[in-house]
Order: sequence, then C-alpha cells, then structure tokens
Amino acid sequence: MPSRRRTLLKVIILGDSGVGKTSLMNQYVNRKFSNQYKATIGADFLTKEVQFEDRLFTLQIWDTAGQERFQSLGVAFYRGADCCVLVYDVNSMKSFDNLNNWREEFLIQASPSDPENFPFVVLGNKVDVDGGNSRVVSEKKARAWCASKGNIPYFETSAKEGINVEEAFQCIAKNALKSGEEEEIYLPDTIDVASSSQQRSTGCEC
Repeated sequence: MPSRRRTLLKVIILGDSGVGKTSLMNQYVNRKFSNQYKATIGADFLTKEVQFEDRLFTLQIWDTAGQERFQSLGVAFYRGADCCVLVYDVNSMKSFDNLNNWREEFLIQASPSDPENFPFVVLGNKVDVDGGNSRVVSEKKARAWCASKGNIPYFETSAKEGINVEEAFQCIAKNALKSGEEEEIYLPDTIDVASSSQQRSTGCEC
C-alpha cells in the first residue's frame, strides 16, 4: 500500500488580549464556545484536518498570548508560519489600532523569506456584542486598513455565534497553502504498537 501524505500548514493567531483568539480557534476546531477561557499563557495550538482538491492538509493553529510580557516568546512560535491571522475586537478601537504593531512584530520575529507577499488575514471579531450597537470600528475603516497593507483578506466574525468562522478559516488555509513553505508528513498505513497509543493521545477529534 502506498503511504498517505499530509501537508502541515502552520497558522499563527495574533492580537490583543481578550479579542477572542482562543474562542475563534475553539469554535473552528471543536465547534464550541465558552465564556470560561482563561488568558493564554505563552502559546497553545490545536490541529484540524482540511481537504482541498483531494489532498489532505493538517492545519496547525497557534493561539498566542496577547499580553506584552509573553511577546518575547514569539520567535520560536512564529518561525515557519505559513499564514498569520490578525484579530481585533470591533468594539475596541485600541485593539484595532494595535493591528499594525502585531503585523510588524510578526514580520520581524518570523523573518519570512518574502515579507512583502506573506499571507495575512484580518478578523474583526465580536460583531454579535450588544447587537452591534457598541461597535466602534466600522467595516469600511477596517477594509481600508487591509487594502493599504496589500489587500489583506478581511472577515467579520463572532466566535460566540459561529458567524463567518468557517469561511474565514477556509480562506486562511488556502492562503497558508499558497505561501509555499509546506512541510510534508508521510504517514505509513501500518502503525507499530509502541507508537499507536501516543498517536491516539495527541490526535484531535474534529
């Protein structure tokens, strides 16, 4: 039997603390939302398998801490990324204003081979809050910023309601795929007994 082949795509989610990075990741991977998330310490990641054109890809999504005291951990986590997701809260102008800082920080830390064309995706999260009445960042303003940075794809999302989350991550996966820095993973059809228990423990129920 031929080996099955998967490609690992590494995605980094950046943005201020409290904008909903963890919630977005969990809504996409596990289809769950919780109000009980604690602030991410350092970084954490989840994986989800996605299929494009009869090929199987493993999306490895890194959720990073928004607090400044953890930003020094960035280099190790950012390196090798295939796409960077910038998240802000549409109800917080400060979180939107900080998108530029996160973008610059990523480019410095990750040192992508082609920074001008590295794929970013911007998510304006929490559009559900107060029925949209507490919103302070307009869609027009956000789209103008994305256009000024090389036409970055933009989605308005609600991790709580699941609005646009699937669509946004499909775009993220496609952009990660285009970046071309793929890492092939070869999975044999037979798995030795010693490693099978370890594989089960690290597997992701999607």
